[in-house]
Amino acid sequence: MKATLLAISLFGCCFNALASDTHHWSYEGEESPQNWSKLSPDFHLCEQGKSQSPVDIKDALETHPRPLKVSYSLPPYAVVNNGHSIQVDVHEGDYVMLDGEKFTLQQFHFHSPSENTINGKSFPLEAHFVHMDASGEIAVVAEMFDIGAPNPELEKIWKQMPEKLGETAQLTSEIALNKLLPDNLTHYRFSGSLTTPPCTEGVRWLVLKQPQTLSKTQLEKFTHIMHHPNNRPKQALHGRLIVSE
Repeated sequence: MKATLLAISLFGCCFNALASDTHHWSYEGEESPQNWSKLSPDFHLCEQGKSQSPVDIKDALETHPRPLKVSYSLPPYAVVNNGHSIQVDVHEGDYVMLDGEKFTLQQFHFHSPSENTINGKSFPLEAHFVHMDASGEIAVVAEMFDIGAPNPELEKIWKQMPEKLGETAQLTSEIALNKLLPDNLTHYRFSGSLTTPPCTEGVRWLVLKQPQTLSKTQLEKFTHIMHHPNNRPKQALHGRLIVSE
């Protein structure tokens, strides 16, 4: 797939505040996920695609553990409320190594409740770290959060999380991205899609097995600002293989 096309499609996954709203979509009402494909011909894969995300992760094929190779050293610089999610903007340079290729971190954002589930279990919060390689291929590292101890790094973002749609706040606290991730980077892997219109397929998904925690208060602040759940329902696997790495 050409890099230019994927770059355009990435805006749907990234919830970029500068992206065009020519075809508005939502998580509620007539523009909710079950109607996305009806909102524009460009969104046809949201209904017709056979490799859609999110999914319920179960019956994964066990392979030799291959923990993800992550290099996150640059603190993010801004947090955006774009109405679809809370997005954190990052400096270019952080990356993951996947299949011998470098995928550079573009941004990360959050969904509540989780979009993917593991053996039928839904989590209160899911983070998506969105990456792109030099050819425009997309890889998303997904991380689950359970209710438990407050998350210190998350709190630095939450303190400046804009309440109003369209607002951006410059982060004043230095956030250690590597501390947002669990110690154990083993994961489930499958081929999927963007979880927002245009639902472009060919996305490499890696869902970390070890969840992190956030407090009930932290979860409540996020859901209060979002005003509604911002998760797409699970999609059929259509014979896709999920691998445990």
